[in-house]
Amino acid sequence: MSALIQRHGAALQGAFSAATVAVCGLGGLGSNIAILLARAGIGKLILIDFDRVDITNLHRQQYKASQIGVYKTDALTDNLREIAPYIELEAHTERITEDNAVMLLKDADIVCEAFDDAKAKAMLTDIVLSEMPDKYLVTASGMAGMGTANSIKTRRITSRFYLSGDEISEVSDDIGLVAPRVALCAAHQAHTVLRIIAKQFEV
Repeated sequence: MSALIQRHGAALQGAFSAATVAVCGLGGLGSNIAILLARAGIGKLILIDFDRVDITNLHRQQYKASQIGVYKTDALTDNLREIAPYIELEAHTERITEDNAVMLLKDADIVCEAFDDAKAKAMLTDIVLSEMPDKYLVTASGMAGMGTANSIKTRRITSRFYLSGDEISEVSDDIGLVAPRVALCAAHQAHTVLRIIAKQFEV
């Protein structure tokens, strides 16, 4: 932790260490977001996913071949413990729904939406914005394909709602997910979280 204080300064690192961030979905976006936030010294992460690591995940998600078949919550917990043994982790191996979202996210200061499914994205966004007005929401839309990296950006939609991505390139039969572009969008989301904590808001 002293190395992080030297890097960020005591005041900023203190804010990072005091923050709780929920990562909803631990795939290409969420696994990268979680690792970036852990490396930055976030105090607590709430990890939510119901799925297991599959061989098709390995090209863009932060898992190892030895973890195929393991629940993503368990695999990512192990990986994060290696990277940041000081972090507090709360893992929920279940699908987030309209019925359990408020309970799962109640302790989070900031919620990161990192789903693949458009309906799940819309559901989480609606619940956080309508039922949890005290929380910040950082979402993503558009990171597929081989388009220029420079089209990935972050917009502040409202005072507590941010959107990262190009807002165009959704996954389809002819547009797949490429690791660097997915990771770039995840980095935008993670950096937005850090900027919110640092009270450096987008205009």
